[in-house]
Amino acid sequence: MTERPLLITAAVVAPMDRPIIREAGVLVAAGRVIALGPLSEIQRSLPPHEELHLGHAVLLPGLINAHVHLELSGCDSSDSPGGGSFTDWIMSLPSRTRRLQPDYAERLAVAVDAGAKQCLRYGVTAVGDITAQPTLTRPLLRHGPLRTLSFGEVLGLAKARERFEKGIEPAIDGQMAGDFLRIGLSPHAPYTVDLPGYTQCVNLARQSQLPLATHLAETSEETAFLRDHSGPFREIWDRLGTWHDDVTTYDGGPVAFARSVGLLDVPAILAHVNYADDDDLSMLAAGRASVAFCPRTHAYFGHPPHRWREMLERGINVAVGTDSCASSPDLNLVDDLRLLWRKHGHAAESDALWALATTNAAEALQWSGRLGSITPGKLADLTAFSFIGDVDPLGAVLEDDTALPIATWVGGKRIS
Repeated sequence: MTERPLLITAAVVAPMDRPIIREAGVLVAAGRVIALGPLSEIQRSLPPHEELHLGHAVLLPGLINAHVHLELSGCDSSDSPGGGSFTDWIMSLPSRTRRLQPDYAERLAVAVDAGAKQCLRYGVTAVGDITAQPTLTRPLLRHGPLRTLSFGEVLGLAKARERFEKGIEPAIDGQMAGDFLRIGLSPHAPYTVDLPGYTQCVNLARQSQLPLATHLAETSEETAFLRDHSGPFREIWDRLGTWHDDVTTYDGGPVAFARSVGLLDVPAILAHVNYADDDDLSMLAAGRASVAFCPRTHAYFGHPPHRWREMLERGINVAVGTDSCASSPDLNLVDDLRLLWRKHGHAAESDALWALATTNAAEALQWSGRLGSITPGKLADLTAFSFIGDVDPLGAVLEDDTALPIATWVGGKRIS
């Protein structure tokens, strides 16, 4: 028996591709948005349907986390070395995830499941997930309900270059792809992947039409490592005993490096970009890549103020992500927006902040045709929050640090 369409009504509908609509409804059928508008108009020509009244709530598109590491969801950021000690933090990850222990696969499965459930609990219905273990994580995510663009991560240079080559095939393996899982490729970072490796990834992504993501300009030390292989990243390779001196150098910063290997010529996701000068912003503005800014992780490591607002002003697409539980308290994407609201926001900017987690994030993950706004024809991924007051509903949700979604749908199916 075919399910009847569902009319969801709310005090406010925020489509995100147009102004908010008050006393409105969204009609959902067969997993997609069929219609939306003021109740006084939409109720005139409805087919037989069910109704759900949310009351004094704002209905939004399902939120999109542009950069997350689900497999690190078993970590606790309070137990790791922070305060700017990025290399110590990196070196702590194997022990904190128990990567070398016999029960690692079981622990990873628990972490991925916990991370996915966190996302859904906080109104996130789609993510750009970086996975270092694609053969383990993708079977867990392939059937949803969380929509996942799974970026298989590859790394390895100097004496560990073979690790990079061996990682390519599982990273791009599309056997698990389906309605809820897409496949992408992620060369990790300029301090773990050499210039030829990046070029190989960009070429492969173009040939196979795979989305790309990378960590870029996350720390101030990347420039020195690219230039002459000095600094704390070189010290890591020395400590591991895997360095040799024939790794290609690059006399320029991370953003210029990304441009040189073609990353700015494709709609790649550049995670973090915490360090960018005016020339870097000009290069980004001339390219097609998006920036995934992770506010709470940025604050955790004590980086200087991020230039995300200037990026937006220059036409650079900026989305928001949580990063991981190893550097953030949880995967509550709205709390990352709240951090920006407390620092920069006022009523006129609330919709622009929510765009970082909806329309902008959909563009970054190449999902604009299906997700990111409440638009007829798009998938019915939705989330709703109660709010106090009437002047600025989107700002009111950001003002209330305790507000959680009262309901979330994926493909028209209510999951919470």
